[in-house]
Amino acid sequence: QVQLVESGGGLVQAGGSLRLSCAASGRTFSSYRMGWFRQAPGKERELIAAINLSGSSTYYADSVKGRFTISRDNTKNTVYLQMDSLKPEDTAVYLCAAARTGSWSRPDYWGQGTQVTVSS
Repeated sequence: QVQLVESGGGLVQAGGSLRLSCAASGRTFSSYRMGWFRQAPGKERELIAAINLSGSSTYYADSVKGRFTISRDNTKNTVYLQMDSLKPEDTAVYLCAAARTGSWSRPDYWGQGTQVTVSS
């Protein structure tokens, strides 16, 4: 069992930055690929960033590429999402997820989410 707790969301002006954190319980964090999803009102949940077990490989959706950076610290059981040059369209609930095997269509665990609001 893995529990994921996000933090770091809030209200920021367009062009600003936020850093989200997702702390995982348990001793098997390094066995999970980690991802960040977001869901805006009336829209489907989308995978925006993912990172492999060691942190050596990352994925970004086109909508955030060049502005967001995912990283992980396996000694702290934490994955991060640095968000720069934020835009109003980045407003959403951001959720972290852990996947041991398989695709991101069915992660093994979800966090509860943290709200990010970007004002224009």
